[in-house]
Amino acid sequence: MPEMRFAVRWPDGAETSHYSPSLVMHDYLSTGGRYGVTDFVERSREALDAAAERVRAAYGFACTSAMASRDEIVRTAAAYAEGEVTVLRMEPPLPARAS
Repeated sequence: MPEMRFAVRWPDGAETSHYSPSLVMHDYLSTGGRYGVTDFVERSREALDAAAERVRAAYGFACTSAMASRDEIVRTAAAYAEGEVTVLRMEPPLPARAS
């Protein structure tokens, strides 16, 4: 199962990097995308929960690293009443589609 990291910039300019055990993050976020804090938390939570479940389906246990990333995002977001979160990088990127 391919894993990935994604980096974001919070409303105050702080940058954080997070782990996902699955490329499913690409289904919820886009590099360069700007999301309201609440929207970003919800998208991240859904994506990381889905990633953890993919690990559970494949290996019989959920990914604690995905849960830790989810919890870190929720804790960080609690400091912001409003503003936007910008997705700076998603590595690896999705492969280019053939035309």
